Amino acid sequence: MKRTYTRIAMAALVASAWMTQASADEFLVGAEIPLTGNLARVGAGMQEGIMVAAEVFNKTNGKHTIKIITVDDESAPAKAIAAVEKLASQGVVAITGGYGSNNISPASDTANKLGLVYITSGGVDDSLVASGRKNFFRINNTAGYEKAMLGLLQDVGAKSVSIVYSTKDATTGLAKDVEKALAAKGVKVTTHSFDPAITDFKPIINKIKLQDKSEVVAMVGYENDYVGIIRAARVLKPKIKAMVGVWSLATPKMAADFPDLMPNVFGTALLPFPTEFKTADGKAFSDAYKQLYKKEPDYLGQFGYVQSMLLFEAIARAADKGTLKKGGVADEMRKTDRETLIGRVQFAANGDNQNFVHRMAQHQDKKVVIVWPKEHATGKLAYPALPW
Repeated sequence: MKRTYTRIAMAALVASAWMTQASADEFLVGAEIPLTGNLARVGAGMQEGIMVAAEVFNKTNGKHTIKIITVDDESAPAKAIAAVEKLASQGVVAITGGYGSNNISPASDTANKLGLVYITSGGVDDSLVASGRKNFFRINNTAGYEKAMLGLLQDVGAKSVSIVYSTKDATTGLAKDVEKALAAKGVKVTTHSFDPAITDFKPIINKIKLQDKSEVVAMVGYENDYVGIIRAARVLKPKIKAMVGVWSLATPKMAADFPDLMPNVFGTALLPFPTEFKTADGKAFSDAYKQLYKKEPDYLGQFGYVQSMLLFEAIARAADKGTLKKGGVADEMRKTDRETLIGRVQFAANGDNQNFVHRMAQHQDKKVVIVWPKEHATGKLAYPALPW
């Protein structure tokens, strides 16, 4: 009951802040991000994109400006709820950020109860868009990752695949979808689930080596999982042709941190490394990113940038129409139809981006090369090719 009263008070505070800010030039936007804990690395990447979006928006909008208030959710669901409540108490008009479906779900629930729009690119669990949250928006999804992984496996002609996946909700959902789609195409599929807490993957790799004898190991997990799986494979050397993963794998940081493990490994990525941008929006993002962080942008920053820029533009349109305190931000988000750095974004009634399709990249000579689909390829696919 005490928590209910607190949320009612916060909702009143949010409405008051909107009434104050509707005629102001600057709008406060909350960033709920994991900057510590096991998701700190990916959270920091998204945060960089968020800050670059604010920088570019503030220089180009001409009328409204955005100020970001960031709260670390410490990679924990309870802390994510507290972060959103704290941001609401500080008068933000919307929330950008969130990483990990387990954290995003309770955080976006809280934002929804407070009447705040919540947008993310950090969670692909489909339950996020099936729970009836009217203020929730997402620019990527499992279907887009599945299409990319399946497209690559089809192009290389894989006849058998061993899927190794974490038992977290999002990874389990993607693994099951990929398994079903591969089986429907006549590919021999075996699956191996693992608890997120384990670090020794040699028993699983040994089964793949001795029993599965698959051509490809498909990994559906997170950074530390990939490192453990590839290390085990380097030791046991199963007779496979490739190792393929999904998010947070084909990044320049993974190449720099694990130069012995990454060569020839595939993963989803929207950006090659070194980066290449041909559009005005892409060049604005890249230039601002390099100016702020003195390094090349990566895909996490790109996702953070796109989700935040769409949100800022919706806030500006709602402010111009005087609808900020009448659900105007959510209304403007639903009207979004825009070409972005990740492709065309349109939100379905459940808040999901119905056009999202990822790309596949490969670590080659300390570079990240886009190899699928062919129309976006920046280099030639190497196959068979292993990290040893």
